[in-house]
Amino acid sequence: MSATEEQLIPPTMLYRFEVPCHTVDATWNASSGITLGDACRLPTFGVLDGRQPFADVRMAWSADGLFLTVDVTGKQQSVWCRETQLVESDGVQVWIDTRNTHNVHRASRFCHWFLFLPTGGGSRRDAAIGTMLKINRSKDDPRTMNQVSPKVVSKIKHGGYSLGAHIPARALDGWDTAEHRKLGFNLAVVDRELGWQTLAIGPEFPISEDPALWQTLELVG
Repeated sequence: MSATEEQLIPPTMLYRFEVPCHTVDATWNASSGITLGDACRLPTFGVLDGRQPFADVRMAWSADGLFLTVDVTGKQQSVWCRETQLVESDGVQVWIDTRNTHNVHRASRFCHWFLFLPTGGGSRRDAAIGTMLKINRSKDDPRTMNQVSPKVVSKIKHGGYSLGAHIPARALDGWDTAEHRKLGFNLAVVDRELGWQTLAIGPEFPISEDPALWQTLELVG
């Protein structure tokens, strides 16, 4: 590889990042979600590639599963969400591999893709949406596919929105915190106005379908 070719590789492609996910005692509230402290804030390694963050993202876990909060700021336009165009909508996408496998390029049944929208659902199109999507080119779908719905609450506010989500342990095929404390993990906050805020590399790579491009989330505490 030439020096010029090396310069074209984004810094986030040169490393696989491992981030801690702390345990919490709090439980999910159907109306208000969950509050996560500063220790639960996830880093944004995309800044190494010059991408500036626009969302505060936090994650935690318990025996009940995974918890997520996202606070998006800096929008000038209204939030754009459509139940018929989930992937193209403003929202949050999360990928979880309960076996943390990074040497294959096609998803196994342990790989999951969750999507959360702050609005766009229901008869009035103002309800938050939480769902699991099928991963393109996957060898097998999770046995939990569409068996357990993730939970989500949101609030639209001036300049953005706040969103809380709970991925129940029952929705994660292979969830076993006694044997597997490290998860393959990727996350993207997608906004039609502000762009993509990702944990590491961006949508110029096939991050939605290739678990070899995901990072590692370590369950600690």
